[in-house]
Amino acid sequence: MAETSPARRRPAGELEASVLAALWAAEGPLSPAAVQSALGGRLARTTVTTILTRLHDKGAVSRSRAGRGYAYSPLQDSAGLTARRMRNELDKQHDRGTALARFVSQLTIEDAELLRKLLGGAGDGVRGRPQPGAGDDAS
Repeated sequence: MAETSPARRRPAGELEASVLAALWAAEGPLSPAAVQSALGGRLARTTVTTILTRLHDKGAVSRSRAGRGYAYSPLQDSAGLTARRMRNELDKQHDRGTALARFVSQLTIEDAELLRKLLGGAGDGVRGRPQPGAGDDAS
């Protein structure tokens, strides 16, 4: 019996990223059918609904009743979602110091300088919410 090549799989997180991009581009909450349409109809509506449900369970989107189903909205922008993911990964580590040290050692010179600037000038923005303009290059 001849072996068949395995089905080509998408990279992990690609579908969630596509769905989030559609929600970020929208001017308001979207139903799964509207998300499917925004993605060009290349995914089944049931697949879109599953992805939206998983994003809701992860706290990345909110949902509200819309007729018999739900309409979904992103809870954070792309940068906020990235920050939350980074924090979640850090929270999994027993040795936070080593994890942070390895992260910092892999930063580009530009990113390391930006981090120094943010840590040195953000004040309470480091522990809480970023202060307005933190990280902006425009002065």
